[in-house]
Amino acid sequence: MINPSKASHSQQALLSERINKLSVALSDGVYERENTIKLCLLAALSGESVFLLGPPGIAKSLIAKRLIQAFDNSSYFEYLMTRFSTPEEVFGPLSIQELKDNGRYLRLTEGYLPTAQVVFLDEIWKAGPAILNTLLTVVNEKTFKNGSDVEKVPMRLLVSASNELPDEDSGLEALYDRMLVRVFVNRIQNKQNFKSMLTVGTPQEADIPQGLAITDAEYHKWQKELEELPLSDDIFEKLYQLKSLLEEKSDEQFSNDELYVSDRRWKKATKLLKASAYFNGRDSINPLDLLLLEDCLWNSPDSRDVVRNVIREFALKHAFNQQAVEISLSQSGEELDDVQCQLEEQYGMLLTMESISGIRKKQIYSFNLADAKFYKVGNASNLIKLVVLQSNMSVSEKEKGDSRWVYVAKSDLDKVIKEGQGEAYGYVNHNANLTRLKFDRDSEDRLVIKDIANRSILVGIVTNEGLDKTLHGEWLTKAEMAMTQLNVAEEQLRDARLKFHGALPHSFIEPSYLTLMEASLQGLQQQLESIKGTSDKTIFRIKNLDNYFS
Repeated sequence: MINPSKASHSQQALLSERINKLSVALSDGVYERENTIKLCLLAALSGESVFLLGPPGIAKSLIAKRLIQAFDNSSYFEYLMTRFSTPEEVFGPLSIQELKDNGRYLRLTEGYLPTAQVVFLDEIWKAGPAILNTLLTVVNEKTFKNGSDVEKVPMRLLVSASNELPDEDSGLEALYDRMLVRVFVNRIQNKQNFKSMLTVGTPQEADIPQGLAITDAEYHKWQKELEELPLSDDIFEKLYQLKSLLEEKSDEQFSNDELYVSDRRWKKATKLLKASAYFNGRDSINPLDLLLLEDCLWNSPDSRDVVRNVIREFALKHAFNQQAVEISLSQSGEELDDVQCQLEEQYGMLLTMESISGIRKKQIYSFNLADAKFYKVGNASNLIKLVVLQSNMSVSEKEKGDSRWVYVAKSDLDKVIKEGQGEAYGYVNHNANLTRLKFDRDSEDRLVIKDIANRSILVGIVTNEGLDKTLHGEWLTKAEMAMTQLNVAEEQLRDARLKFHGALPHSFIEPSYLTLMEASLQGLQQQLESIKGTSDKTIFRIKNLDNYFS
Protein backbone atom coordinates (compact mmCIF):
# COMPACT_ATOMS: atom_id res chain seq x y z
CA MET A 1 0.00 0.00 0.00
CA ILE A 2 1.32 3.47 -0.91
CA ASN A 3 1.95 5.80 2.02
CA PRO A 4 -0.30 8.91 1.47
CA SER A 5 2.41 11.18 2.88
CA LYS A 6 5.05 9.82 0.48
CA ALA A 7 2.61 10.10 -2.41
CA SER A 8 1.92 13.73 -1.48
CA HIS A 9 5.64 14.57 -1.33
CA SER A 10 6.14 12.88 -4.69
CA GLN A 11 3.34 14.97 -6.22
CA GLN A 12 4.86 18.16 -4.74
CA ALA A 13 8.25 17.29 -6.22
CA LEU A 14 6.69 16.64 -9.63
CA LEU A 15 4.81 19.97 -9.47
CA SER A 16 8.01 21.81 -8.55
CA GLU A 17 9.84 20.17 -11.45
CA ARG A 18 7.01 21.05 -13.82
CA ILE A 19 6.90 24.72 -12.80
CA ASN A 20 10.67 24.97 -13.12
CA LYS A 21 10.56 23.46 -16.61
CA LEU A 22 7.76 25.85 -17.52
CA SER A 23 9.70 28.91 -16.36
CA VAL A 24 12.78 27.73 -18.27
CA ALA A 25 10.70 27.25 -21.44
CA LEU A 26 9.11 30.69 -21.04
CA SER A 27 12.55 32.29 -20.61
CA ASP A 28 14.15 30.64 -23.64
CA GLY A 29 15.77 33.23 -25.88
CA VAL A 30 14.78 36.18 -23.67
CA TYR A 31 18.23 37.43 -22.74
CA GLU A 32 18.81 38.59 -19.14
CA ARG A 33 15.08 38.44 -18.39
CA GLU A 34 15.00 34.91 -16.99
CA ASN A 35 14.56 35.95 -13.37
CA THR A 36 11.94 38.55 -14.27
CA ILE A 37 9.90 35.91 -16.11
CA LYS A 38 10.20 33.57 -13.12
CA LEU A 39 8.95 36.29 -10.79
CA CYS A 40 6.09 37.13 -13.13
CA LEU A 41 5.12 33.45 -13.30
CA LEU A 42 5.17 33.24 -9.50
CA ALA A 43 3.04 36.40 -9.29
CA ALA A 44 0.56 34.86 -11.74
CA LEU A 45 0.44 31.66 -9.71
CA SER A 46 -0.32 33.66 -6.57
CA GLY A 47 -2.82 35.99 -8.28
CA GLU A 48 -0.73 39.15 -7.81
CA SER A 49 0.15 42.02 -10.13
CA VAL A 50 3.55 43.06 -11.52
CA PHE A 51 5.03 46.46 -12.32
CA LEU A 52 8.01 46.67 -14.69
CA LEU A 53 10.10 49.84 -14.49
CA GLY A 54 12.57 50.55 -17.27
CA PRO A 55 13.34 52.50 -20.43
CA PRO A 56 11.41 51.87 -23.67
CA GLY A 57 12.42 49.11 -26.07
CA ILE A 58 13.67 46.49 -23.61
CA ALA A 59 11.12 43.71 -24.20
CA LYS A 60 8.69 44.51 -21.38
CA SER A 61 5.72 43.55 -23.56
CA LEU A 62 7.51 40.37 -24.66
CA ILE A 63 7.67 39.25 -21.03
CA ALA A 64 3.88 39.52 -20.74
CA LYS A 65 3.32 37.78 -24.09
CA ARG A 66 5.48 34.88 -22.97
CA LEU A 67 3.50 34.57 -19.74
CA ILE A 68 0.22 33.99 -21.61
CA GLN A 69 1.67 30.69 -22.79
CA ALA A 70 1.91 29.50 -19.21
CA PHE A 71 -1.87 28.99 -19.23
CA ASP A 72 -3.82 26.53 -21.37
CA ASN A 73 -6.40 28.09 -23.75
CA SER A 74 -5.82 31.53 -22.25
CA SER A 75 -6.57 34.99 -23.57
CA TYR A 76 -4.33 38.04 -23.70
CA PHE A 77 -4.98 41.77 -23.70
CA GLU A 78 -2.37 44.44 -24.35
CA TYR A 79 -2.74 48.19 -24.49
CA LEU A 80 -0.42 51.22 -24.65
CA MET A 81 -1.87 53.96 -22.49
CA THR A 82 -1.91 57.63 -23.46
CA ARG A 83 -3.56 60.58 -21.83
CA PHE A 84 -6.20 60.32 -24.56
CA SER A 85 -7.06 56.65 -23.86
CA THR A 86 -10.72 55.98 -23.14
CA PRO A 87 -12.39 53.27 -21.01
CA GLU A 88 -13.90 51.83 -24.21
CA GLU A 89 -10.42 50.98 -25.52
CA VAL A 90 -9.58 49.03 -22.38
CA PHE A 91 -12.83 47.60 -21.04
CA GLY A 92 -14.80 47.33 -24.30
CA PRO A 93 -17.21 49.56 -26.23
CA LEU A 94 -20.80 50.22 -25.16
CA SER A 95 -23.43 47.97 -26.67
CA ILE A 96 -25.55 50.34 -28.71
CA GLN A 97 -28.12 47.58 -29.24
CA GLU A 98 -28.47 46.90 -25.53
CA LEU A 99 -28.78 50.59 -24.80
CA LYS A 100 -31.40 51.01 -27.53
CA ASP A 101 -33.45 47.89 -26.74
CA ASN A 102 -33.24 47.74 -22.93
CA GLY A 103 -31.78 51.06 -21.88
CA ARG A 104 -28.90 49.26 -20.24
CA TYR A 105 -25.41 50.71 -20.05
CA LEU A 106 -23.49 47.54 -20.98
CA ARG A 107 -20.03 47.01 -22.42
CA LEU A 108 -19.02 44.39 -24.97
CA THR A 109 -16.07 43.00 -23.02
CA GLU A 110 -15.10 40.04 -25.21
CA GLY A 111 -11.50 40.51 -26.36
CA TYR A 112 -10.87 43.29 -23.85
CA LEU A 113 -9.35 43.42 -20.35
CA PRO A 114 -12.37 42.03 -18.40
CA THR A 115 -12.18 38.70 -20.26
CA ALA A 116 -8.38 38.29 -20.46
CA GLN A 117 -6.26 36.02 -18.28
CA VAL A 118 -2.99 37.88 -18.86
CA VAL A 119 -3.05 41.65 -19.24
CA PHE A 120 -0.23 43.99 -20.24
CA LEU A 121 -0.73 47.74 -19.79
CA ASP A 122 2.19 49.82 -21.02
CA GLU A 123 2.79 53.38 -19.78
CA ILE A 124 0.10 52.78 -17.21
CA TRP A 125 0.47 56.10 -15.37
CA LYS A 126 -0.56 58.02 -18.49
CA ALA A 127 -4.12 56.64 -18.26
CA GLY A 128 -6.93 58.91 -17.09
CA PRO A 129 -8.83 58.62 -13.78
CA ALA A 130 -11.81 56.81 -15.35
CA ILE A 131 -9.60 53.92 -16.49
CA LEU A 132 -7.44 53.79 -13.37
CA ASN A 133 -10.36 53.86 -10.93
CA THR A 134 -12.06 50.96 -12.72
CA LEU A 135 -8.74 49.12 -12.91
CA LEU A 136 -8.30 49.51 -9.14
CA THR A 137 -11.57 47.62 -8.58
CA VAL A 138 -10.56 44.93 -11.07
CA VAL A 139 -7.20 44.39 -9.34
CA ASN A 140 -8.73 44.55 -5.86
CA GLU A 141 -11.74 42.32 -6.24
CA LYS A 142 -11.13 40.50 -9.55
CA THR A 143 -14.57 41.71 -10.67
CA PHE A 144 -15.84 44.17 -13.28
CA LYS A 145 -19.07 46.08 -12.90
CA ASN A 146 -20.75 45.99 -16.30
CA GLY A 147 -23.92 48.03 -16.06
CA SER A 148 -25.90 46.52 -13.21
CA ASP A 149 -24.04 43.20 -13.49
CA VAL A 150 -20.87 42.29 -11.61
CA GLU A 151 -18.77 40.00 -13.77
CA LYS A 152 -15.96 37.82 -12.45
CA VAL A 153 -12.64 38.68 -14.10
CA PRO A 154 -10.48 35.64 -15.03
CA MET A 155 -7.27 37.69 -14.87
CA ARG A 156 -4.37 35.61 -13.62
CA LEU A 157 -1.73 38.28 -14.08
CA LEU A 158 -1.63 42.01 -14.66
CA VAL A 159 1.72 43.23 -15.96
CA SER A 160 1.97 47.00 -16.00
CA ALA A 161 4.97 48.93 -17.23
CA SER A 162 6.38 52.41 -17.43
CA ASN A 163 9.67 54.26 -17.69
CA GLU A 164 8.66 56.39 -14.72
CA LEU A 165 6.98 56.12 -11.35
CA PRO A 166 3.63 57.75 -10.50
CA ASP A 167 3.96 61.37 -9.44
CA GLU A 168 3.55 62.18 -5.77
CA ASP A 169 0.04 63.32 -4.82
CA SER A 170 -1.24 62.07 -8.18
CA GLY A 171 -3.86 59.84 -6.58
CA LEU A 172 -2.19 56.75 -8.05
CA GLU A 173 -0.69 55.52 -4.77
CA ALA A 174 -3.54 53.05 -4.13
CA LEU A 175 -3.12 51.34 -7.50
CA TYR A 176 0.68 51.35 -7.26
CA ASP A 177 0.48 49.79 -3.81
CA ARG A 178 -1.48 46.86 -5.23
CA MET A 179 1.27 46.00 -7.69
CA LEU A 180 3.13 43.65 -5.41
CA VAL A 181 6.06 42.57 -7.58
CA ARG A 182 8.13 45.48 -8.85
CA VAL A 183 11.05 44.75 -11.15
CA PHE A 184 13.58 47.13 -12.64
CA VAL A 185 14.27 45.91 -16.19
CA ASN A 186 17.49 47.22 -17.67
CA ARG A 187 19.08 47.08 -21.11
CA ILE A 188 21.05 43.93 -21.95
CA GLN A 189 24.42 44.19 -20.19
CA ASN A 190 26.38 41.08 -21.23
CA LYS A 191 28.32 41.43 -24.49
CA GLN A 192 27.54 37.90 -25.76
CA ASN A 193 23.85 38.26 -24.89
CA PHE A 194 23.77 41.57 -26.75
CA LYS A 195 25.33 39.91 -29.80
CA SER A 196 22.85 37.02 -29.65
CA MET A 197 19.96 39.47 -29.43
CA LEU A 198 21.20 41.22 -32.57
CA THR A 199 22.05 38.11 -34.59
CA VAL A 200 19.74 35.36 -33.35
CA GLY A 201 16.86 37.47 -32.15
CA THR A 202 14.09 36.61 -29.73
CA PRO A 203 10.91 34.87 -30.91
CA GLN A 204 7.63 36.32 -29.64
CA GLU A 205 6.47 32.88 -28.55
CA ALA A 206 8.23 30.17 -26.57
CA ASP A 207 8.22 26.50 -27.39
CA ILE A 208 6.24 25.08 -24.46
CA PRO A 209 6.49 21.27 -24.21
CA GLN A 210 3.28 19.28 -24.08
CA GLY A 211 1.71 19.05 -20.62
CA LEU A 212 3.41 22.05 -19.02
CA ALA A 213 0.71 24.69 -19.63
CA ILE A 214 -1.59 25.24 -16.64
CA THR A 215 -5.31 24.41 -16.95
CA ASP A 216 -8.11 26.34 -15.23
CA ALA A 217 -8.88 23.39 -12.97
CA GLU A 218 -5.24 23.11 -11.87
CA TYR A 219 -4.95 26.85 -11.27
CA HIS A 220 -7.99 27.01 -8.99
CA LYS A 221 -6.96 23.83 -7.14
CA TRP A 222 -3.48 25.19 -6.51
CA GLN A 223 -4.83 28.55 -5.34
CA LYS A 224 -6.94 26.82 -2.72
CA GLU A 225 -4.11 24.57 -1.54
CA LEU A 226 -1.42 27.22 -1.26
CA GLU A 227 -3.78 29.41 0.80
CA GLU A 228 -3.85 26.59 3.37
CA LEU A 229 -0.10 26.74 3.89
CA PRO A 230 0.63 28.01 7.40
CA LEU A 231 2.71 30.99 8.42
CA SER A 232 4.78 29.34 11.14
CA ASP A 233 5.93 31.22 14.23
CA ASP A 234 9.56 30.88 13.14
CA ILE A 235 8.88 32.40 9.72
CA PHE A 236 6.75 35.15 11.25
CA GLU A 237 9.70 36.08 13.48
CA LYS A 238 11.99 36.18 10.44
CA LEU A 239 9.48 38.30 8.55
CA TYR A 240 9.16 40.68 11.47
CA GLN A 241 12.94 40.86 11.80
CA LEU A 242 13.17 41.82 8.12
CA LYS A 243 10.42 44.42 8.60
CA SER A 244 12.32 45.90 11.56
CA LEU A 245 15.57 46.06 9.59
CA LEU A 246 13.80 47.90 6.77
CA GLU A 247 12.15 50.38 9.12
CA GLU A 248 15.46 51.02 10.86
CA LYS A 249 17.19 51.76 7.52
CA SER A 250 14.25 53.88 6.45
CA ASP A 251 14.52 56.04 9.58
CA GLU A 252 18.27 56.42 8.99
CA GLN A 253 18.16 57.37 5.30
CA PHE A 254 14.78 58.92 4.53
CA SER A 255 12.94 61.84 6.06
CA ASN A 256 9.62 60.88 4.46
CA ASP A 257 7.64 57.73 3.67
CA GLU A 258 9.81 56.72 0.71
CA LEU A 259 10.21 53.23 2.15
CA TYR A 260 6.70 52.94 3.53
CA VAL A 261 5.26 49.42 3.18
CA SER A 262 1.54 49.13 3.88
CA ASP A 263 -0.01 46.32 5.91
CA ARG A 264 -1.82 45.29 2.73
CA ARG A 265 1.49 44.87 0.92
CA TRP A 266 2.88 42.71 3.72
CA LYS A 267 -0.23 40.54 3.55
CA LYS A 268 0.07 40.19 -0.22
CA ALA A 269 3.78 39.43 0.18
CA THR A 270 2.94 36.59 2.56
CA LYS A 271 0.75 35.04 -0.12
CA LEU A 272 3.67 35.26 -2.56
CA LEU A 273 5.89 33.49 -0.01
CA LYS A 274 3.33 30.71 0.33
CA ALA A 275 3.23 30.36 -3.45
CA SER A 276 7.02 30.18 -3.55
CA ALA A 277 7.01 27.37 -0.99
CA TYR A 278 4.16 25.52 -2.71
CA PHE A 279 5.61 25.65 -6.21
CA ASN A 280 9.03 24.66 -4.91
CA GLY A 281 7.44 21.44 -3.67
CA ARG A 282 7.30 22.35 0.03
CA ASP A 283 4.43 22.53 2.49
CA SER A 284 5.95 25.37 4.51
CA ILE A 285 7.72 28.67 3.90
CA ASN A 286 11.51 28.59 4.18
CA PRO A 287 13.62 31.65 5.14
CA LEU A 288 15.05 31.46 1.62
CA ASP A 289 11.64 32.42 0.21
CA LEU A 290 11.83 35.75 2.04
CA LEU A 291 14.57 36.94 -0.32
CA LEU A 292 11.86 37.33 -2.98
CA LEU A 293 10.66 40.39 -1.05
CA GLU A 294 13.55 42.31 -2.59
CA ASP A 295 11.22 42.93 -5.54
CA CYS A 296 8.14 43.65 -3.43
CA LEU A 297 9.05 46.30 -0.87
CA TRP A 298 10.60 49.24 -2.73
CA ASN A 299 8.79 52.35 -3.94
CA SER A 300 11.52 54.33 -5.73
CA PRO A 301 15.03 53.81 -7.15
CA ASP A 302 16.58 55.10 -3.90
CA SER A 303 14.44 52.87 -1.71
CA ARG A 304 15.14 49.97 -4.09
CA ASP A 305 18.86 50.26 -3.32
CA VAL A 306 18.13 50.27 0.41
CA VAL A 307 15.85 47.23 0.14
CA ARG A 308 18.48 45.35 -1.87
CA ASN A 309 21.11 46.07 0.80
CA VAL A 310 18.77 45.06 3.62
CA ILE A 311 17.79 41.82 1.86
CA ARG A 312 21.47 41.04 1.26
CA GLU A 313 22.24 41.66 4.93
CA PHE A 314 19.26 39.52 5.92
CA ALA A 315 20.34 36.73 3.57
CA LEU A 316 23.92 36.59 4.83
CA LYS A 317 23.36 37.28 8.53
CA HIS A 318 19.82 36.53 9.66
CA ALA A 319 17.91 34.22 7.30
CA PHE A 320 19.44 31.11 8.85
CA ASN A 321 20.73 32.72 12.07
CA GLN A 322 24.25 33.03 10.65
CA GLN A 323 25.01 36.07 12.81
CA ALA A 324 23.84 34.26 15.95
CA VAL A 325 26.13 31.34 15.07
CA GLU A 326 29.03 33.70 14.45
CA ILE A 327 28.46 35.48 17.78
CA SER A 328 28.29 32.15 19.63
CA LEU A 329 31.52 31.04 17.97
CA SER A 330 33.27 34.32 18.79
CA GLN A 331 32.07 34.33 22.41
CA SER A 332 33.17 30.73 22.89
CA GLY A 333 36.59 31.50 21.44
CA GLU A 334 36.93 34.69 23.50
CA GLU A 335 35.98 32.84 26.71
CA LEU A 336 38.69 30.25 26.12
CA ASP A 337 41.17 32.94 25.08
CA ASP A 338 40.48 34.69 28.39
CA VAL A 339 41.17 31.49 30.34
CA GLN A 340 44.34 30.93 28.31
CA CYS A 341 45.49 34.51 29.01
CA GLN A 342 44.88 34.06 32.75
CA LEU A 343 46.84 30.80 32.70
CA GLU A 344 49.76 32.45 30.93
CA GLU A 345 49.69 35.48 33.23
CA GLN A 346 49.58 33.30 36.34
CA TYR A 347 52.24 30.77 35.38
CA GLY A 348 54.36 32.35 32.64
CA MET A 349 58.02 32.73 33.70
CA LEU A 350 58.81 36.45 33.61
CA LEU A 351 62.59 36.91 33.58
CA THR A 352 64.18 39.83 35.43
CA MET A 353 66.91 41.66 33.54
CA GLU A 354 70.06 43.03 35.11
CA SER A 355 72.96 44.94 33.54
CA ILE A 356 76.56 44.19 34.52
CA SER A 357 79.10 46.92 33.90
CA GLY A 358 82.52 46.10 32.66
CA ILE A 359 84.65 46.33 29.58
CA ARG A 360 81.58 45.30 27.67
CA LYS A 361 78.21 45.97 29.19
CA LYS A 362 76.33 42.68 29.50
CA GLN A 363 72.71 41.89 30.23
CA ILE A 364 71.85 38.86 32.31
CA TYR A 365 68.49 37.49 33.39
CA SER A 366 67.25 35.80 36.52
CA PHE A 367 64.27 33.90 37.87
CA ASN A 368 63.73 32.65 41.40
CA LEU A 369 63.92 28.84 41.37
CA ALA A 370 63.99 28.50 45.15
CA ASP A 371 60.52 26.96 45.36
CA ALA A 372 60.93 24.70 42.30
CA LYS A 373 59.95 21.09 42.73
CA PHE A 374 62.57 18.52 41.75
CA TYR A 375 62.06 15.31 39.80
CA LYS A 376 63.88 12.17 38.66
CA VAL A 377 63.66 10.54 35.22
CA GLY A 378 65.46 7.21 35.14
CA ASN A 379 68.91 7.79 36.63
CA ALA A 380 68.75 11.56 36.09
CA SER A 381 67.88 13.65 39.13
CA ASN A 382 67.70 17.28 40.20
CA LEU A 383 65.36 17.97 37.25
CA ILE A 384 62.92 20.85 37.11
CA LYS A 385 59.55 20.36 35.41
CA LEU A 386 58.36 23.05 33.00
CA VAL A 387 54.72 22.92 31.89
CA VAL A 388 54.08 23.87 28.26
CA LEU A 389 51.28 26.45 28.53
CA GLN A 390 50.22 26.77 24.89
CA SER A 391 49.24 24.53 21.98
CA ASN A 392 52.23 23.39 19.99
CA MET A 393 53.45 20.99 17.33
CA SER A 394 55.74 19.25 19.84
CA VAL A 395 59.06 20.60 21.06
CA SER A 396 60.86 17.46 19.97
CA GLU A 397 61.27 15.81 16.59
CA LYS A 398 60.83 12.46 18.36
CA GLU A 399 57.36 13.36 19.69
CA LYS A 400 54.11 13.89 17.83
CA GLY A 401 51.36 16.23 18.91
CA ASP A 402 51.25 18.61 21.87
CA SER A 403 54.14 18.55 24.28
CA ARG A 404 52.66 18.93 27.77
CA TRP A 405 55.78 19.29 29.92
CA VAL A 406 59.55 18.95 29.82
CA TYR A 407 62.15 18.02 32.46
CA VAL A 408 65.41 20.01 32.44
CA ALA A 409 68.40 19.81 34.77
CA LYS A 410 68.49 22.76 37.17
CA SER A 411 72.04 23.68 36.16
CA ASP A 412 71.06 23.75 32.48
CA LEU A 413 67.96 25.80 33.23
CA ASP A 414 69.98 28.26 35.32
CA LYS A 415 72.27 28.82 32.34
CA VAL A 416 69.36 29.28 29.91
CA ILE A 417 67.70 31.75 32.27
CA LYS A 418 70.91 33.70 32.79
CA GLU A 419 71.51 34.03 29.04
CA GLY A 420 67.82 34.61 28.28
CA GLN A 421 68.09 31.92 25.66
CA GLY A 422 69.96 28.78 24.71
CA GLU A 423 69.77 25.04 24.34
CA ALA A 424 69.51 22.29 26.91
CA TYR A 425 68.91 18.58 26.94
CA GLY A 426 65.79 17.30 28.64
CA TYR A 427 62.90 14.86 28.64
CA VAL A 428 59.53 15.48 26.98
CA ASN A 429 56.29 14.15 28.47
CA HIS A 430 56.79 10.52 29.53
CA ASN A 431 59.63 9.89 27.09
CA ALA A 432 62.76 8.69 28.92
CA ASN A 433 65.09 9.56 26.03
CA LEU A 434 67.06 12.80 26.15
CA THR A 435 66.20 15.35 23.50
CA ARG A 436 67.64 18.73 22.63
CA LEU A 437 65.41 21.66 23.60
CA LYS A 438 65.72 25.24 22.41
CA PHE A 439 64.74 28.15 24.69
CA ASP A 440 64.32 31.86 24.13
CA ARG A 441 62.37 34.78 25.54
CA ASP A 442 59.43 36.63 24.04
CA SER A 443 58.92 40.39 23.64
CA GLU A 444 57.79 40.60 27.28
CA ASP A 445 60.89 38.75 28.53
CA ARG A 446 58.97 35.59 29.36
CA LEU A 447 60.74 32.28 28.94
CA VAL A 448 59.59 30.32 25.89
CA ILE A 449 60.47 26.98 24.33
CA LYS A 450 60.60 26.51 20.57
CA ASP A 451 58.45 23.85 18.94
CA ILE A 452 59.46 21.99 15.76
CA ALA A 453 57.86 24.77 13.68
CA ASN A 454 60.18 27.25 15.50
CA ARG A 455 57.22 28.91 17.20
CA SER A 456 57.68 30.40 20.67
CA ILE A 457 55.64 28.54 23.31
CA LEU A 458 55.29 29.83 26.88
CA VAL A 459 56.32 27.58 29.75
CA GLY A 460 55.55 27.63 33.46
CA ILE A 461 57.54 26.12 36.35
CA VAL A 462 56.14 23.50 38.73
CA THR A 463 56.67 24.52 42.36
CA ASN A 464 56.19 22.74 45.66
CA GLU A 465 53.04 24.79 46.09
CA GLY A 466 51.52 23.15 43.00
CA LEU A 467 48.48 24.36 41.08
CA ASP A 468 46.15 27.01 42.51
CA LYS A 469 43.00 24.92 43.01
CA THR A 470 40.66 27.92 43.23
CA LEU A 471 41.88 29.42 39.96
CA HIS A 472 41.82 26.02 38.30
CA GLY A 473 38.20 25.53 39.36
CA GLU A 474 37.24 28.89 37.84
CA TRP A 475 39.04 28.03 34.62
CA LEU A 476 37.31 24.67 34.42
CA THR A 477 33.90 26.32 34.84
CA LYS A 478 34.64 28.88 32.12
CA ALA A 479 36.01 26.19 29.81
CA GLU A 480 32.88 24.07 30.25
CA MET A 481 30.67 27.09 29.53
CA ALA A 482 32.69 27.86 26.42
CA MET A 483 32.42 24.27 25.25
CA THR A 484 28.66 24.29 25.84
CA GLN A 485 28.34 27.47 23.80
CA LEU A 486 30.48 25.96 21.06
CA ASN A 487 28.22 22.90 20.95
CA VAL A 488 25.17 25.17 20.72
CA ALA A 489 26.78 27.04 17.82
CA GLU A 490 27.55 23.74 16.11
CA GLU A 491 23.92 22.64 16.48
CA GLN A 492 22.68 26.02 15.22
CA LEU A 493 24.94 25.78 12.18
CA ARG A 494 23.86 22.21 11.45
CA ASP A 495 20.23 23.33 11.60
CA ALA A 496 20.98 26.34 9.36
CA ARG A 497 22.65 24.18 6.72
CA LEU A 498 19.81 21.64 6.81
CA LYS A 499 17.19 24.37 6.34
CA PHE A 500 19.15 26.06 3.58
CA HIS A 501 19.83 22.92 1.60
CA GLY A 502 16.29 21.71 2.31
CA ALA A 503 14.97 24.60 0.21
CA LEU A 504 17.19 23.79 -2.78
CA PRO A 505 16.86 23.83 -5.69
CA HIS A 506 14.85 27.07 -5.60
CA SER A 507 13.00 27.98 -8.77
CA PHE A 508 12.63 31.72 -8.15
CA ILE A 509 15.70 33.02 -6.27
CA GLU A 510 18.63 34.46 -8.22
CA PRO A 511 21.48 31.90 -8.28
CA SER A 512 23.98 34.58 -7.21
CA TYR A 513 22.21 34.88 -3.86
CA LEU A 514 22.34 31.14 -3.33
CA THR A 515 26.07 31.12 -4.10
CA LEU A 516 26.72 33.91 -1.59
CA MET A 517 24.69 32.19 1.11
CA GLU A 518 26.37 28.86 0.52
CA ALA A 519 29.74 30.61 0.83
CA SER A 520 28.70 32.32 4.09
CA LEU A 521 27.58 29.03 5.63
CA GLN A 522 30.73 27.30 4.42
CA GLY A 523 32.79 30.09 5.97
CA LEU A 524 31.03 29.57 9.31
CA GLN A 525 31.68 25.83 9.06
CA GLN A 526 35.39 26.45 8.54
CA GLN A 527 35.42 28.94 11.41
CA LEU A 528 33.68 26.36 13.63
CA GLU A 529 36.18 23.64 12.74
CA SER A 530 39.12 25.97 13.36
CA ILE A 531 37.81 27.15 16.75
CA LYS A 532 36.81 23.63 17.72
CA GLY A 533 40.26 22.27 16.88
CA THR A 534 41.94 24.95 18.99
CA SER A 535 39.34 24.71 21.75
CA ASP A 536 39.65 20.95 22.11
CA LYS A 537 43.35 21.31 22.79
CA THR A 538 42.86 24.26 25.16
CA ILE A 539 40.12 22.51 27.13
CA PHE A 540 42.14 19.30 27.33
CA ARG A 541 45.09 21.27 28.71
CA ILE A 542 42.94 23.11 31.28
CA LYS A 543 41.26 19.90 32.43
CA ASN A 544 44.64 18.23 32.95
CA LEU A 545 46.53 21.11 34.55
CA ASP A 546 46.43 19.44 37.96
CA ASN A 547 48.25 16.48 36.41
CA TYR A 548 50.73 18.68 34.57
CA PHE A 549 51.59 20.66 37.71
CA SER A 550 51.82 17.62 39.96
